[in-house]
Amino acid sequence: MRESLHLSWPFFSACISFVTLFCTSCEDFRRFGKKSPTSPSAAQAPDKTASFTGVSQWRRHFTDPHLQSLTDKALENNRDLKIALQRIEMAKAQITAARSALAPKVSGTAGAGLQRFGLYTMDGAGNSTSPIYDGRIIPRDLQDYSVGLQSSWELDIWGKLRSKRSSATARMLATVEGRNLVQTQLISELATAYYELVALDAEIINIDETIKLQKDALETVQIQKQAGAANELAIQQFEALLYNLQGMRLDTQQQIVQQEGVICSLLGDPKRPVMRNRTSLHDAHLPQLSSSVPADLLKNRPDIRRAEFELVAAKADVKAARAAFLPSVSINGVLGLQAFRSNLLLNAHSATYSAVGGLVAPLINRRAIQAEFDHANAQQLEALNAYQQSIVNGYVEVHNQLAFIRILKDLQALKSKEVQILIGSVSTATDLFRTRRATYLEVLNAQQNALKARLQLIGVMKRQFQVQANLYRALGGG
Repeated sequence: MRESLHLSWPFFSACISFVTLFCTSCEDFRRFGKKSPTSPSAAQAPDKTASFTGVSQWRRHFTDPHLQSLTDKALENNRDLKIALQRIEMAKAQITAARSALAPKVSGTAGAGLQRFGLYTMDGAGNSTSPIYDGRIIPRDLQDYSVGLQSSWELDIWGKLRSKRSSATARMLATVEGRNLVQTQLISELATAYYELVALDAEIINIDETIKLQKDALETVQIQKQAGAANELAIQQFEALLYNLQGMRLDTQQQIVQQEGVICSLLGDPKRPVMRNRTSLHDAHLPQLSSSVPADLLKNRPDIRRAEFELVAAKADVKAARAAFLPSVSINGVLGLQAFRSNLLLNAHSATYSAVGGLVAPLINRRAIQAEFDHANAQQLEALNAYQQSIVNGYVEVHNQLAFIRILKDLQALKSKEVQILIGSVSTATDLFRTRRATYLEVLNAQQNALKARLQLIGVMKRQFQVQANLYRALGGG
């Protein structure tokens, strides 16, 4: 019994040593796995729909129920958005791989082999006279059976692996912001296309009203011709303008079909027609964002935040490349059972273990490491310039959209007055024509000018809606 206990002591000692080593490495891994003190405060993964004032900013900004319904469908079905989500999953996988490099690697091993040493070798001569088990000499054809665990762990003394983990984390967050950017652009493009479609519907309404007036005027001219107060040339002029208006209507209908196709593409759904508010554009609610925008809102733009995280990742890459010049320390260990016969594997005397530490440092031909370091430095400078340029672009976009809002507001007021005057002139010209105090050319000219001004007013109002959509995007969306 004492002999059995004495013989099994190496086995238990090896077990204790291996478990101690494993627990120590796990404790170090948990310590390394904590947030790095140099990580940015924004290292927390933001919500996928986070914005500068809240998750539902777009819903509070665009209050048209039809546009909200289309936006919900687009956020659910848009293919570009789904592609962006898969990029986030790929980035998360890169983080998992980078974190795994910090932990010890433990693998199970099992093997069987056969080896024969020549008698005129040191091993063969020694084995021919050495007992191996129960007084038996080591067989010439020596079998070998083994089973156990094998572990390896690179100690992250210089922070190379932690820097790679930080880089992967920052790039994942940049991918999240890239997804937010795609979402913001999608909502803005959808709103722009929707207001374009509503404006085309308003043009149809105005053209139809002008066609009705033109038909009434044509009937008046025909009556006057019968009475000898007008000639065939006047009728031809009125008929030509009527056909021109009908052609304009067909051309506008073609644009409506094309615009519906744009919206269907954004929705990821080919179904038509697109539901929308077909009331007058004058009655539609114009979304408004404050004309006094704090500069702090610019840093919440997805493109700026993405550039910021890319800069953080590039900085971590430089640290990892610098650490590659320093020695790396690794620990390898084996714990298991090994015997020349399979039925002896469970014997305490079959226990085997080893623990080896090593240090490897690059000495000669370090050009590859230097090249990686230079590449990382260049990437960092590139990311810095991209970050600074994104801030400039954001400021310019916001400034332009706010200026457009003020200009279009004044332009709408002027165009509204022009439309009112020209609509009145159509009525005046028609009354004068009926009493033979105005020519048919004056009536035609008044109708054409009135229609042109009304369509221009619709264009100005459409641009007002679209500028608000662009300002929503310029401020970061949500």
